[in-house]
Amino acid sequence: MPLLARLRAYAAEAFGVAGQAEPVDDTHLAATALLVHVARVDGILAPAESERLARLVQGRYAADAEAARVLVARASAFDAETRDVADLVEMIPHGMEEAERGRLLAMAWAVAGADGSVGEFEEALVWRLGKLLGLDDAAIARACRSRDGAEAAATDAAP
Repeated sequence: MPLLARLRAYAAEAFGVAGQAEPVDDTHLAATALLVHVARVDGILAPAESERLARLVQGRYAADAEAARVLVARASAFDAETRDVADLVEMIPHGMEEAERGRLLAMAWAVAGADGSVGEFEEALVWRLGKLLGLDDAAIARACRSRDGAEAAATDAAP
């Protein structure tokens, strides 16, 4: 546990104050919740999907494995409370560059296929997300053809 986290935990325990959760960027939370939604759409969160999700989130939206774990946990709870995937997309800034929206969609495709296959529900959801993100059919197809979406997260710094 990092020193700062230990100090916060000590202060919370010593003064009887509940520890405050680290603030999370709303865009990162919404994007991670979209990825969680894709991972769960077929009703099964396979270990391979969970691992890919954590790795992509760590490479793109979180500084380390622990921060990724916390972000995925918050995003899971947020996704469970969200009425429709369109509500999550609404939280993505409208001014986000098309390339960034394409990277997010490539990550969604990577999560969908992490268990070795992309099912009908997963494919339909990824295409719907692409449309909701304002991407045309060609951009969606490019995102789905990307090697495995990992390069979209690993090669760029977090926005």
